[in-house]
Amino acid sequence: MERRNFMGGVAAAAVAPALAAFPDPNEGVGQAATLRLGTASYRRLDGTTPSRDLSEAVQSHLRLVQTVSRTASDDRQRARLAAVGSEAASLVGWLSWDMGDHGSARSWYGSAIKAARAAGDPLLASYQAGSMAQFEADAGNGAQALNWTRKARGFLDARRPAVADAWLSAVEALAHAAAGDEEASDQALTTSRSLAARLGSEDPAPWPWVFRFSEAKVVAARVACGARLGLPAWVLDADTKALATGHTKQRALLLLDIAAGHLAAGRVEGAFAMASQALESGVQYRSGRIVDRARAVRRSYRTASPPKVVRDFDEQLHDVYL
Repeated sequence: MERRNFMGGVAAAAVAPALAAFPDPNEGVGQAATLRLGTASYRRLDGTTPSRDLSEAVQSHLRLVQTVSRTASDDRQRARLAAVGSEAASLVGWLSWDMGDHGSARSWYGSAIKAARAAGDPLLASYQAGSMAQFEADAGNGAQALNWTRKARGFLDARRPAVADAWLSAVEALAHAAAGDEEASDQALTTSRSLAARLGSEDPAPWPWVFRFSEAKVVAARVACGARLGLPAWVLDADTKALATGHTKQRALLLLDIAAGHLAAGRVEGAFAMASQALESGVQYRSGRIVDRARAVRRSYRTASPPKVVRDFDEQLHDVYL
């Protein structure tokens, strides 16, 4: 594939957190519905705004949700506001993750899980636990990620939507990859692909998922797993044109996964050309997550005499301070 075509076709991350859903029509125009719309608005800004610029505003929004919750008139309204608070806390966790602040990300995701349980919403609790599992898998903590996927499944009941199983199987694949288990990762991907193929392409995704979990998402998950397992075939065989979605930060992260696959295949020049492009996006959006992933790609290549493309990448990394 021509390099310029390849660059134009790279994808969004497979299991990135969903945009916050619009409120349930049954909520009318109450406080919970209005506050949820505020969370959704901040979520939509994530793709075009540095997380450092959003985080303080979202935390203020969360404090407002908590204040309103304390004055709620009945248990039903408190439960709705707890769900809204869970969504807002999860967004702060996502922003902290993007900034490379793992301690804060864990704390906020934990708060999101507790709030979802307080809301009495098992589906939301499962989604938040799955998000924590995704975070731990991305951080390379396979055992913790697998524990969280088991907890996420434990929250679900027989009424769960099909997308929950498909998405959680993809998260499980990432967790197994983080743990270095190729066979288990492949099995989870196969399950996710089979489940995704059954999802109606025209059916709206149920809250809290508002994206359509498709087979293309599973392909992107396979790329991410292949990068972590050092399996270039999983990366290089991907249909990148089918994955050309998502915002700049998401594309940068997957581009770094693809770069890792090329590096594992010995394609050093192409790998670091991609990594350099992704790093530019990381610097533009001041994303600690992207910069840290770029550093991980560099650490994986060891030689006493690096070629020029690697030396140039080292210079690019040297000037990054986030």
